[in-house]
Amino acid sequence: MTIAPPRHAIEIPAEQVQLDGELTLPDAACGVVLFAHGTGSSRRSPRNLYVAEALHSHGLATLLFDLLTPSEHARQQNRFDIPLLAGRLLQAVAWAQSEPGTAGLRVALFGASTGAAAALHAAAQLGVDCVAAVVSRGGRPDLAGAKTLRAVRSPTLLIVGGQDDVVLDLNRAALELLPVAKELKIIPGATHLFEEPGALEQVATAAADWFLRYL
Repeated sequence: MTIAPPRHAIEIPAEQVQLDGELTLPDAACGVVLFAHGTGSSRRSPRNLYVAEALHSHGLATLLFDLLTPSEHARQQNRFDIPLLAGRLLQAVAWAQSEPGTAGLRVALFGASTGAAAALHAAAQLGVDCVAAVVSRGGRPDLAGAKTLRAVRSPTLLIVGGQDDVVLDLNRAALELLPVAKELKIIPGATHLFEEPGALEQVATAAADWFLRYL
């Protein structure tokens, strides 16, 4: 029986607020993946939790945290404020780099929906020396903007459901702008939330492979 790695409730200081999160740190972790959830979601996103558990089995630490406080989340415009969300992710990266358990680990980012735009925005600011890789699940990389996408230097994997037509077109367009090692992974038959049997498992496998390649 596999023993689950320990989980630690944490708080990340971000300007005038504290962001609740959970750090899971397997023994001899080879890197840490920070999750940026999508609009209307939180650190408790079941899909992100599923992917995180898969990453743990590959020796990757994960940090899932709320990009917004409850009062901030109540204001809809905040959920689409990509610079704000990216700023919170930058704070989380700084936190991970200063924490004893994760300070020596390379960092990667996993973003879903609007969180993918925030992840790419943060990666563009931090550079490949800081962010080793980015994975987007059903993401909206277009919301990062063309200028930001052209500035990304971290290898980027875009994962989209084959039946998620609009988002698939947006990801294809974003892929063309990324000047890095990149790939568009289409999960056949999957819709936006990857609720179909086996779809999320394919997402987790593709994400783990991408992170391990660059971490």
